[in-house]
Amino acid sequence: MAKLNFYDSLPRTTNFSDLARAENFTPLPDDWFIGCCDIVDSTGLIAAGRYKTVNMIGASVISALTNAMQGRAFPYVFGGDGASFAIPPSEKESCQTVLANLRSWVAIEFDVELRAALLPLQWVRAEDLDVRVARHAVSAGVDYAMFSGGGLAWVDKQMKLGGFSVHPAEHVIPPDLTGLSCRWSNIKARNGTIVSLVLLPAKGGESRAYTDVISKILVLAAKLERNGHPVPQNGPPLGYPPPGLTLEAQVSRGSVPLVLRKLRLLLNTAVAGLMFWSGRTFGGFDPTHYRRTLSANADFQKFDDGLKMTLDCDTNTRNQLTELLQSAKTAGHIRYGLHEQEEAMVTCIVPSALRDDHVHFVDGAAGGYTSAAARIKAEEAITP
Repeated sequence: MAKLNFYDSLPRTTNFSDLARAENFTPLPDDWFIGCCDIVDSTGLIAAGRYKTVNMIGASVISALTNAMQGRAFPYVFGGDGASFAIPPSEKESCQTVLANLRSWVAIEFDVELRAALLPLQWVRAEDLDVRVARHAVSAGVDYAMFSGGGLAWVDKQMKLGGFSVHPAEHVIPPDLTGLSCRWSNIKARNGTIVSLVLLPAKGGESRAYTDVISKILVLAAKLERNGHPVPQNGPPLGYPPPGLTLEAQVSRGSVPLVLRKLRLLLNTAVAGLMFWSGRTFGGFDPTHYRRTLSANADFQKFDDGLKMTLDCDTNTRNQLTELLQSAKTAGHIRYGLHEQEEAMVTCIVPSALRDDHVHFVDGAAGGYTSAAARIKAEEAITP
């Protein structure tokens, strides 16, 4: 029973900077499984202007698993062009079915190849790596899993080499992606630029110097408005028709023709837009409270075997950040990728607009985490 309730029993940490310390993470139980997904050639999709589609597919992994587990909490992390997660052994078969079906469905619906892998945690630990987890409460209603130990990064690497693959399903059933949406407009930088940062330890693993670099970055971010949070307190802008209307129609249509689902969403979003515009409460739905909760619940910073942040950054702080990162890289303490763009975007999972447990994944709108990670990969490819 202790293993079954493992994730539910973890304490929620409210101070993000506390998660820079390894002692605040707890090893997963030995019999759990580790999974991950990502999109093949996401860089090409970014170049084609399809990064919103990339984000939507990455979030669909989390949405499909959440619905398959009937809302039971499990640790996951959104990575821009995919997601990583951990599940207890009781969910293994269900998870394999979801991943296999998602691979086939994504190929048909979006003409995109999704990779997926699932393997026992014990195989990770056999490599002298680990998967440790913590829960960071961003608000009273939502917390996000944070990961350390190097295990998730190793699984992701093996997946890209073809290992531990979950094969596509032969017969495709539209996945249950209830709650997944992307109807908000992109968020323009208010202070200069949207910076997407991926910071990893040096290849030798986490060190005291690496932890010190993280602490210095968090001190810099703390000087920014709301720690660099790119989503305004009153939420992102809402346009009509929503820029993500077709994407939302694709993920929510099931077996309904796409055009019919788009027409239904046009009506639904028009009504919702009027509610948000008026600011009045309708049937228990308070649009002002919802927008503020959206901002509070957004995951603009996370630990995912490294530090990932999406920051609304002024020029001076950006320069200080770049100088700090480059100095630490030259000293051999870290690896990092930085990508700048003019806007951020959010992809949402909303089980109910009347509750405060809706989650919102933040990324840069023009490549974000995927482009930042690609810079690390490109530099390592040319480094002897």
